[in-house]
Amino acid sequence: MSKKEKLIERFLRMPTDFHFNELVKLLGYFDFTQVKKGKTSGSRVKFENSEGVPILLHKPHPKGIMKIYQLKQIKEILGL
Repeated sequence: MSKKEKLIERFLRMPTDFHFNELVKLLGYFDFTQVKKGKTSGSRVKFENSEGVPILLHKPHPKGIMKIYQLKQIKEILGL
């Protein structure tokens, strides 16, 4: 099983310790890139794919662990 498959499988289990860095990598597999919004964006981040589909969320801090509701929203957007 590839790293990509393992990460997708982990995401689908909705773990309570899924990290923001893992999410960035996962979204990259689905052709999403982080959109830089300037110096004043704070913890808000935006990802977009080539079709212009946006994913907006707050970067979790201080530990970087994603909330379950965020994972569910992203799962729905990705169609998984």
